[in-house]
Amino acid sequence: MSLYRLNRLFNARSGRALDVAVDHGFFGERSFITGIEDMGEVVRTLVAAGPDAVQLTLGQARLLQQVPGKDKPALVLRTDVANVYGNPLDSILYSHHVPHAIEEAVRLDAVAVCVNLMQIPDHPEVREANIRSIMALRREATRYGMPLMIEPLVMQDNTTAGGYQVDGDIEKIVTLVRQAVELGADLIKADPSSDISEYARVVQVAGDIPVLVRGGGRVDDRTLLERTVAVLDAGVSGIVYGRNIIQHGHPAAITAALMAVLHDGADADAGLAILEAARA
Repeated sequence: MSLYRLNRLFNARSGRALDVAVDHGFFGERSFITGIEDMGEVVRTLVAAGPDAVQLTLGQARLLQQVPGKDKPALVLRTDVANVYGNPLDSILYSHHVPHAIEEAVRLDAVAVCVNLMQIPDHPEVREANIRSIMALRREATRYGMPLMIEPLVMQDNTTAGGYQVDGDIEKIVTLVRQAVELGADLIKADPSSDISEYARVVQVAGDIPVLVRGGGRVDDRTLLERTVAVLDAGVSGIVYGRNIIQHGHPAAITAALMAVLHDGADADAGLAILEAARA
C-alpha cells in the first residue's frame, strides 16, 4: 500500500524528517511539562521554526492544525497513554490507546500516528498491552491508509534510573525494533544506543522501514549535533527530538541547526555556527 501521507512528513530534497515531540503532557508526570506549560506559545514557536513535523496529542493537535495556510509542520498524532515514567512506579501499570485514534487522525489531517512498544524490567504486562494496542491500531491504520509509527522503547529499571531513562543496550534495541517491524510498523521511532557507532545494526534489522531516532534526555548542543550526524551516517531517515528542542534556550535556532544537518548535509560545527549566529 502506498502511504501518500508520508510525502508530507519527509523532506522532498533530503528524504529525511525532523519531528518535534511535544506530547509529554499525556503521561501525567509533572516534570514532563516543565517548559511547555503554555502549549499555545510552544506550538507558535515551533510553527515559526519550521520543522518537518510536530508530534502532539488528541487534545493539543488543534493548536497546530488551526494555523492557516499550507506552510506549517505536519502533524504526527500520539495515540497511547501510560503511567510507566514515575519513580516510584504506581502499584498497577497501564497502557491504553485511544480506541478511535485512527479516525481522529484522519479528521485532524495527521501524516502518521505514534504508539509505544515498551520493554520495562519485570513488567511484561505493559508490553502485552502495547502489542494489543498495536494490533488494533494496525487494522484501522490499514483501512484508512494512515502510516503507523511504532516506538520501541527499552527502559531501565525506574528504581535505579528514574523515569523515562532508556537502556542503550544495542542488543535489546535491535530485538525490540525487529518486533515492531514484525507487528507491521510503517515507521520506527527508536532509542539511541549507548554506542552510536553500532547504530547501523538498527537500520539493518528494520529493513526497508524508515527509522527515526529519539532524542532522549537533555544533552549539550555539540553532543546533540554530533550524535545526529552519526545516526544519519548510519542510515536513519530522521529524528524525533523533544526536550532537546522545546527546553532549549533558543528553540528556533536549534531547529535550524538540526534542519541544516538533516537536509543540507551540514556537520556539527556548521550547526553550532548557526546557533552562535542566533545568539549574537
